[in-house]
Amino acid sequence: MKTITVDELKQKMDRGERINLLDVREPQEYAEVNIGGRLVPLGKVQTMQVDELEDWKDEEVIVYCRSGRRSMLACLVLDQMGFKETYNLEGGILAWLEKYKAEESKA
Repeated sequence: MKTITVDELKQKMDRGERINLLDVREPQEYAEVNIGGRLVPLGKVQTMQVDELEDWKDEEVIVYCRSGRRSMLACLVLDQMGFKETYNLEGGILAWLEKYKAEESKA
């Protein structure tokens, strides 16, 4: 597992890179705000119910949650399952909102 900052993720998005984003929060959190990640709650990851992610196994996967703790656990589990390049989004969705919601309000 590596880490990625919200700035680095935003740059990748702005460049139009193909990104495998994995949101490990709960459905109600996802409904409130999401940045386009595929929703697979941490509980499913921990019980290895991740068949829908099989095509990402050899690719970069950026994992996020609310603050970065659940996504760190998810990265560790995915690494054990053979995923080659997992990245934990530092600070999670809270860091994203703090940085980019503030910028949106200024615009």
